[in-house]
Amino acid sequence: MTGLAIVSLGLVCGLAGYLLLRRSGAGWRVGRLLAAAPERTLAEAAAMATNGEPGYIRLHGRVDSDEEFPAEDGRPLVYRRRRLQRRVARGWETFDDERLAVPFRLSDRGERVDIDTEALGDGLVVVPRESEGVASDLTAEAVSGELPELPPDTPVRLRIEQVSAVDHATATGVPRVGDDGSVVLGPGLDRPLVLTTLDQDEAMRLLAGDRRNELLVAAGLLVAAPVLLALGLLAFVFGL
Repeated sequence: MTGLAIVSLGLVCGLAGYLLLRRSGAGWRVGRLLAAAPERTLAEAAAMATNGEPGYIRLHGRVDSDEEFPAEDGRPLVYRRRRLQRRVARGWETFDDERLAVPFRLSDRGERVDIDTEALGDGLVVVPRESEGVASDLTAEAVSGELPELPPDTPVRLRIEQVSAVDHATATGVPRVGDDGSVVLGPGLDRPLVLTTLDQDEAMRLLAGDRRNELLVAAGLLVAAPVLLALGLLAFVFGL
């Protein structure tokens, strides 16, 4: 195989891997941020915010709040997102999105960093509670707004994601000083706020979902691409 052919194959592998990742949705980006963000202590995050030092970092601590609210099972919650979704050609589409949150923070050894709850959305990675049915099962009380008109046999599901005050969590974002002088972790540097109550391996498996094999193929292609490009360049150098 000539050097040109090897380089071309490397470029094709890189493009195919990138397209597969894009097709998998936002999950691959969230997972990459969780894995790649440098870990810092809460004290280091506070120093960065105070000094105005921009940086996208990963923090870990105990979830803590002064304003918890109870879940149906009595667990003290600080955040709950409740979504009704309908089945579409390429997955699920949200038509009702209700969020309830109270101020909460990550705490560890006397240090604390507040979480920007207003910015917490698709970057929340927790094990969801789900139930499925059809549109004819819905009532006006089931939605936070107006009940949409859907064909009665449209597949729908209820998806609930929540964070409890008894959890430990990992969050990635940019620390800053809030209006009240507290240190707040939120989105920044063109990256979202991410928070998970799972360990990294569990979070990655959840983010991959039913596209895990597709993501593995994409990762393999992206690993192979630079190797093939290097081999192709060597073949050019040696006249092969």
